[in-house]
Amino acid sequence: IKIVVQPDSQAVLPGQVVKLCCWATGHPFVHYQWFKQEKEVPHGNSPELVLNPVNVNDSGFYICRVNSESSFVFSQWARLEVYDVQGASQGEWQKYCLLELHICIQPQLQNLTVGDALVLECGAVGNPIPHYQWFRNGFPLANGSKNIYTVTSVDVEHQGTYWCHVFNDREDQDSEKIEVIIEEIEFKDIEPMEYIKVLWFCFSFIFAATDKVALLIGNMSYCNHPQLKAPMVDVYELTNLLRQLDFKVVSLLDLTESEMRSAVDEFLLLLDKGVYGLLYYAGHGYENYGNSFMVPVDAPNPYRSANCLCVQNILKLMQAKETGLNVFLLDMCRKRNEYDDTILILDALKVTANIVFGYATCQGVEAFEIQQSGLANGIFIKFLKDRLLEDKKITVLLDEVAEGELQLTALMSPYQSKQALEIHSSLSEKRALTDPIQQTASSAESLARNLQWAKAHKLPESMYLEFKCGVQIQLGFAAEFSNVMIIYTRIVKKPPEIAVCRAYVTDF
Repeated sequence: IKIVVQPDSQAVLPGQVVKLCCWATGHPFVHYQWFKQEKEVPHGNSPELVLNPVNVNDSGFYICRVNSESSFVFSQWARLEVYDVQGASQGEWQKYCLLELHICIQPQLQNLTVGDALVLECGAVGNPIPHYQWFRNGFPLANGSKNIYTVTSVDVEHQGTYWCHVFNDREDQDSEKIEVIIEEIEFKDIEPMEYIKVLWFCFSFIFAATDKVALLIGNMSYCNHPQLKAPMVDVYELTNLLRQLDFKVVSLLDLTESEMRSAVDEFLLLLDKGVYGLLYYAGHGYENYGNSFMVPVDAPNPYRSANCLCVQNILKLMQAKETGLNVFLLDMCRKRNEYDDTILILDALKVTANIVFGYATCQGVEAFEIQQSGLANGIFIKFLKDRLLEDKKITVLLDEVAEGELQLTALMSPYQSKQALEIHSSLSEKRALTDPIQQTASSAESLARNLQWAKAHKLPESMYLEFKCGVQIQLGFAAEFSNVMIIYTRIVKKPPEIAVCRAYVTDF
């Protein structure tokens, strides 16, 4: 299957006609299914998804799945923003529709007190979709690349003149400049009950991450062991959900031992003080004497601890980075490896309030896959993906996933061991994967992290090739996983005298 036209992100006004396009080729023919977030779009079974007229409730992320017999691919995500401009007349709406780029929601003047939340909004319509950069007193804001800029608790230093620079590939505009005034609290003027509220506020705060990064590994194609089906789908779905939570995601399939060790080393370079780090592994695994091991695709038969990666060692290295939250999710079996009698003596993990360790199944039990609509999902991800975007403490969220797992595997067979999520946690704080990113004043670490992460996602530019026979083809590149590059060819033009023409890659 080759997707030749990807859907574009758009920002529009209510009442307009929106068309999202995904065109693909495949043998013998292809089927389409559009999704909004993780839910299927009713009647979204054609290459063009038309919303006529579009309304504010249609805002969100859209993706198209293309099937051909037993194989499938997903399009890239397209973001649709529908802005409701209060008080705009029909004539003004038509004017907005004619303009390539227009700011329809301007930021508003703010009078705040120390400790209040600052929320500034700027909305623009245009195609290509507009990008945003917020400024204060002429300087760009480090965390100001979205249409809404927030500071959860302001101080006097946040006072100043704010505006938003809106731009796309064709043009750019600045929003109106507004003043944000911050007043300090005078305690002598506060009533006793209000004073108690202020004290309560001082002792409570909203948790935030300095950044969010995730490493997802799915091992399926084992050289010497049974093949698995679910890790590819599980890693793909988890990648798309974590991106919606502003995680920088590196997703990798079918890693050898050396590649797994390399991936973990690179991942550790992305971690820093206050960062939320999440590591997910799906594949073969085992547990001996309280230590868990992830099995690479090139592991011998039988394998031992020397051929595998010890989870507890990796978690210790993550914790040494002083991360704000460490989440390690293991979607693998936890049965004992009778061929491995090695007893590893590991230093105990430091007791901190930031570790969440989730096993997809109980000790001594296998982790199961299920077939659904021709695709294989692990039971753990089947229930996790329905809850991952919820704004709940991560341990509460995982407890609810565990309930679903237990109910489903109880129905599968009364004689089988039941798969139930097991959580080990030292998390006393109410930290969630939905917590906002609030970068510190020092951005050198953030810049280094962005560059390090970008290394895993750099693709060649699309190119056009002209052949002597007069045929012109397009060579394109895409990546649904960080280590799987898809190279596709498309015939752009051919002379009429050429009856049959095929383009394909023969050599690198």
